[in-house]
Amino acid sequence: MTQFQTLIYEKQGSLAMLVLNRPEVLNAYNVAMRDEMYEALQAIRDDPEVQGVILCGAGARAFCAGADLTEFGTAPSQAIARQVRWERDVWGLFLSLQIPLVAAVHGYVLGSGLEMALLCDIRIAAEDAIFGLPETSLGMLPAAGGTQTLPRVIGTGLALDLLLTGRRINASEAYDLGLVARVVPRQRLMDEAREVVEGILASDAEGVRRTKRAVQYGMGMTLAQGLELEARMAVEIFRGRRGPIPAWRGVLES
Repeated sequence: MTQFQTLIYEKQGSLAMLVLNRPEVLNAYNVAMRDEMYEALQAIRDDPEVQGVILCGAGARAFCAGADLTEFGTAPSQAIARQVRWERDVWGLFLSLQIPLVAAVHGYVLGSGLEMALLCDIRIAAEDAIFGLPETSLGMLPAAGGTQTLPRVIGTGLALDLLLTGRRINASEAYDLGLVARVVPRQRLMDEAREVVEGILASDAEGVRRTKRAVQYGMGMTLAQGLELEARMAVEIFRGRRGPIPAWRGVLES
């Protein structure tokens, strides 16, 4: 186990457990958590033993209730925080991971908490989960990726409903919208997340990596380009190619 102030990072065989650990403030995302998340994600990315990740929150009340406004939401710290965020590109690290990430969420999943979950590949919710992006009601922009990730997950119209109104939805509606893949009783949440990750890890690791990348890269392509990318990656698997997966233009042109 790696010691952090705001996170718990623990390896369990090939599985990494990453726990947001500020339960006294509903796991609010602050500067220290950002820096430690950056360090933890780098460790996961660079550790060949880690083949899957579960992201969850400590305590009974929340996965993450959003950014700590005492640090991120007051002038002039918003401008400073935005600059430092580029220097600590946590969201880019989430997207760079070629292994499966499963978010196991419960209680409040708001603001940056929802945006972190959206950067994961699969979201599993406890029945008590409450989702929302309240930033516009606070005169702010959901600037931790929400304006880009949410429309890609649930579609533009439904995303704009949540983004512009700031309304909260329960786990059942989140499932109906396609925001989460599964809803389970609270006591089953972590067991379900482990079963999902273990089921994925039972498959061929290279097939999982390239399937994930084909979907991610294909979202920014035309259908014809996406089909070409899919075919190229399928051939690479057939030929036994291993190693880092290049950016999609390199795949198509190589």
